[in-house]
Amino acid sequence: MIDKQFEKEEFKKSVKENVKFLYRKTLEEATQEQIFQAVSYTVKDVIIDNWLKSQKAYEKQDPKIVYYMSMEFLMGRALGNNLINLGAYGEVKEALEELGLDINCIEDQEPDPALGNGGLGRLAACFLDSLATLNYCAYGCGIRYRYGMFKQEIRDGYQIEVPDNWLKNGYPFELRRPEYAKEVHFGGYVRVEWDPVKNENKFIHEGYQAVKAVPYDMPITGYNNDVVNTLRIWDAEPIVDFNLDSFDKGDYHNAVEQENLARTIVEVLYPNDNHMAGKELRLKQQYFFVSASLQAAIAKYKKTHDDITKLHEKVVFQMNDTHPTVAVAELMRILIDEEGLGWDQAWDITTKCCAYTNHTIMSEALEKWPIELFSRLLPRVYQIIEEINRRFILEIQQKYPGNFEKIKKMAIIYDGQVKMAHLAIVAGYSVNGVARLHTEILKNQELKDFYEMMPEKFNNKTNGITQRRFLAHGNPLLADWVTDKIGPDWITDLSQLSKLKVYADDEKALQEFMTIKFKNKERLAKYILEHNGVEVDPHSIFDIQVKRLHEYKRQLLNILHVIYLYNQIKAHPEMDFYPRTFIFGAKASAAYARAKKIIKLINCVADVVNNDASINGKLKVVFIENYRVSNAEIIFAAADVSEQISTASKEASGTGNMKFMLNGAPTLGTMDGANVEIVQEVGEENAFIFGMSSDQIINYENNGGYDPDFIYNTDPEIRQVLMQLINGTFSSDTEMFRDIYNSLLDKRNMPRPDQYFILGDFRSYAEAQKRVEEAYKDEKRWAKMALLNTACSGKFTSDRTIQEYVDDIWHLDKVVVKEN
Repeated sequence: MIDKQFEKEEFKKSVKENVKFLYRKTLEEATQEQIFQAVSYTVKDVIIDNWLKSQKAYEKQDPKIVYYMSMEFLMGRALGNNLINLGAYGEVKEALEELGLDINCIEDQEPDPALGNGGLGRLAACFLDSLATLNYCAYGCGIRYRYGMFKQEIRDGYQIEVPDNWLKNGYPFELRRPEYAKEVHFGGYVRVEWDPVKNENKFIHEGYQAVKAVPYDMPITGYNNDVVNTLRIWDAEPIVDFNLDSFDKGDYHNAVEQENLARTIVEVLYPNDNHMAGKELRLKQQYFFVSASLQAAIAKYKKTHDDITKLHEKVVFQMNDTHPTVAVAELMRILIDEEGLGWDQAWDITTKCCAYTNHTIMSEALEKWPIELFSRLLPRVYQIIEEINRRFILEIQQKYPGNFEKIKKMAIIYDGQVKMAHLAIVAGYSVNGVARLHTEILKNQELKDFYEMMPEKFNNKTNGITQRRFLAHGNPLLADWVTDKIGPDWITDLSQLSKLKVYADDEKALQEFMTIKFKNKERLAKYILEHNGVEVDPHSIFDIQVKRLHEYKRQLLNILHVIYLYNQIKAHPEMDFYPRTFIFGAKASAAYARAKKIIKLINCVADVVNNDASINGKLKVVFIENYRVSNAEIIFAAADVSEQISTASKEASGTGNMKFMLNGAPTLGTMDGANVEIVQEVGEENAFIFGMSSDQIINYENNGGYDPDFIYNTDPEIRQVLMQLINGTFSSDTEMFRDIYNSLLDKRNMPRPDQYFILGDFRSYAEAQKRVEEAYKDEKRWAKMALLNTACSGKFTSDRTIQEYVDDIWHLDKVVVKEN
């Protein structure tokens, strides 16, 4: 590519040369996977020019940098996204067609780099896309897991976790940067020595094990602005190579110990942490990437700035949930032990550089580490946290004299545990929730004591998604239609979509909109036939719930309602019933037994329902295997109904709800997370809201009074559904689903039976589903609802979210890379 833009002939020549150079083959001999690599290297060539240009602009303009620290980045496939952001997707598609190649087949060769397991990691990916598109200088900082989130296979209805070796053929979009390697230390002890010059103690960490952190950089392209930012993920390597001396002496264990320490740190995302070895590995992972990222950030700052006390003017560390919050203490360690600052100076800098995003109301997800483990693994860091804690307790005592209850609730170290969320709140200058309801619950419930003591830190930043991936790339038919109607500015300004509202009563536009939806349903039906062997009717209602499997997200409520509908059709074959296809996609954490049992239940119900000829195909149930970013894009585009049915007060925000909305699917949901704001934007008449409110749920949790037994005993239809879990209807093994049955009714189930109020919300949910059916039958009304969901989704772009972070928290400077 001579002029580095996508001149078609040059592009074709470059692809052929890459195939020859990489594989010693002609284009005709190459496999699809090899062609994918060759095309990617051609695209990377253009990206690298922009990457160099961006770095030059950053060096010249010296902007403030945000380091977005996250254990997870669920990036999705890069090739298509990069082409869209480079403005070259159409040209490249044509050039490949001229070579006899299909761009979709080539994109399908790319592995999803599954460096995350759900919403948290996907949000981080959307944020990086928006930061680059909005011309801000940013680094994502994470871990280069050799095996990402497992690949899910469904065998005999069960989830089987298969390693996802996304690196096996090499990943064309990454760049190894050994010149920026850092050393990270674990274990050992701290020696104290008097420094007569400074007249104070000096702390020296000794006897540690060291690991080398080697960065791999991935380019993050902005949309049509030549900006390329960096996702820096760290790999671990042994400091000393294989120890031949030990090997020769027969001490094989010692010979490979260094090697193994390095390998295990980055081997796998989220080791199972229900035992001590798993917990230890997880803490090692967190400290490993945090320490390396902070060392690199400070080295970068010092290259062009002399005064470390002004670090906060040029650097901000955003901690994405509690996983990277050890950054607080590590920054203190670097400033005190390596930069030679006193405590007060170091604390002043740290508290101006660190900000914290809370992602969850579920208290079990707010990380706490046993002191024994933490102090053994990170002795110097633990000392620093103890001192932060000691000083903070003095502050509490000063503000609330004699109130020991406050200390118990707020201390960073208490009851033998280090509480990471508390550390983040005490040291961070900003604490944000991720949807308005979530932030209010944090302020009034979970973090109430902190909010009372330091209200100025708390703020809300409602999550968002990038329309460039989830509309421009995921739904090209709708994207083209939108551009045709209102022009292309929505790609970087999603609020433009409100201009579509004028078409809400335009019959021709509504017809076009629903034709596109139908084509997308056909595309998904084809995918389901290929991957599940189930034929589904694109004329039926596609009712979809895709997200991680967790009890609070209530996939169980959904499948119990499917059983209820099945019973209704069986009992009243003559009843008027609009055909439905219920589509699920979800991975359950490998150690989460009940969640995995719910997957088995969904598949058992599917087996019975899909094979019952007597119901005439009125009802189909599909579980899509291995839900991930790449198949999510085609799922969102095809949805008629967006299932967002978490127990009110449990889902912090959700972002799948926004992706469905953007693609024209009305929400069937509780008033939880960002659903509240979605309904506010689109109007209650264009959504299907049901269930108890968060206040009602919280009231039951705090004061008791909820009795699922009463519902079971007084509602024969609900009782029938629950009995079918244990009477052999869906499995010849009547004990198969006993645990699920017990979880809803058994008083011994902690903290109470039916913890997530599934029976309490069942009737309200069934009634909302009835409203869905009525609305869908009225074609014009449904088309208008669907179109208005797209038209009202402008608020939910990550561009808006990022601009709010910039205005209220980070205070970054725009950088110009592209010369006009």
